[in-house]
Amino acid sequence: MQKLTVKEEERMSFFWNKGALFVKDILEFYSEPKPHFNTISTMVRSLEERGFLSHTKFGCTFQYFPVVTAEEFRKGKLSGLVSKYFDNSYLGVVSTLVKDEKIPVEELKRLIEEIENP
Repeated sequence: MQKLTVKEEERMSFFWNKGALFVKDILEFYSEPKPHFNTISTMVRSLEERGFLSHTKFGCTFQYFPVVTAEEFRKGKLSGLVSKYFDNSYLGVVSTLVKDEKIPVEELKRLIEEIENP
């Protein structure tokens, strides 16, 4: 999956949280000074060209909607992180989280129990 800049990810979060939007709707999420309409429009078209969004035409305007879900994006980011920093080892990720005390051993045991006995 392609990467997103911080600004692109922020704009995608609008779609993931609200659904289909017109560019003018996106502007409402910003406080003053708001970005220029053309700036937002260019970014949205770029996201569409890269396969993150699609649109429905309403007269002379477009309503954009997400094609990639937030869950799909998160999974792609996680896969990239595991590949880049943990040599494709999810066990290495979990081991690091446990060793760094980000996940208590008891919580890990409870998770294993839930997986084994759904």
